Amino acid sequence: MYQSMGLSGFLTIVSHVLFIAISFRLLSALRFDKFLRPNHVGASRLLLLFIAIAIGYNVSQFFLSVLSASANLPYLLK
Repeated sequence: MYQSMGLSGFLTIVSHVLFIAISFRLLSALRFDKFLRPNHVGASRLLLLFIAIAIGYNVSQFFLSVLSASANLPYLLK
């Protein structure tokens, strides 16, 4: 029981970090500094990080939800 909980927790953490990193990489192609005042590079990077965390977390939750739902599909046939 504790092994499956540990594996689930590990999968959740890895999924969150992976999707946050992917969204940060994809969002870095956008120019957030054009939306902010001049000479606020740090603020634009922090905004980029927060948006990447929000998008990556939501995509990860969706992925984990689909994974969980697909694992429960065999119970439908019993």
